[in-house]
Amino acid sequence: MRLRKKQRLMLVILSLLLVGGATGLVLAALQDKVAFFVTPGEIAAGRVTAGKRFRVGGLVAGGSVRRGGDGTVTFALTDTVSRVDVAYRGLLPDLFRDGQGIVAQGTLRADGMFEAAEVLAKHDENYMPKEVADALKGAGYWKKDGESQPR
Repeated sequence: MRLRKKQRLMLVILSLLLVGGATGLVLAALQDKVAFFVTPGEIAAGRVTAGKRFRVGGLVAGGSVRRGGDGTVTFALTDTVSRVDVAYRGLLPDLFRDGQGIVAQGTLRADGMFEAAEVLAKHDENYMPKEVADALKGAGYWKKDGESQPR
């Protein structure tokens, strides 16, 4: 009887170790894939460290889009309170324009420029991340159904 209890205990401990190890491996693999969402205001407040991968969302600041000869596009992203400069090399979505709500994923450089690896344009404020929508509502910029946005 005593031998069976020890075997059962060892089996339970071994199972827990295997499950814990598998969970650790999955979390380590996902660490590079998970990107947290921030607003330009949070970047301006210094709540994001350079080199860390995350998503930033807001509106393309009017008149800020600059196209370089090497295919790089720079623009400012704003939550109507703060701005962050973004650099992106690649094809932009068809909906990309001044005043458009977008989400960019990438890393913050040491010089404060956000280096985007991906840019997604939102076709409607209803699909905007909650944090960006809340920032826009707080700034009085939120477009309600049937109303036009201030420009």
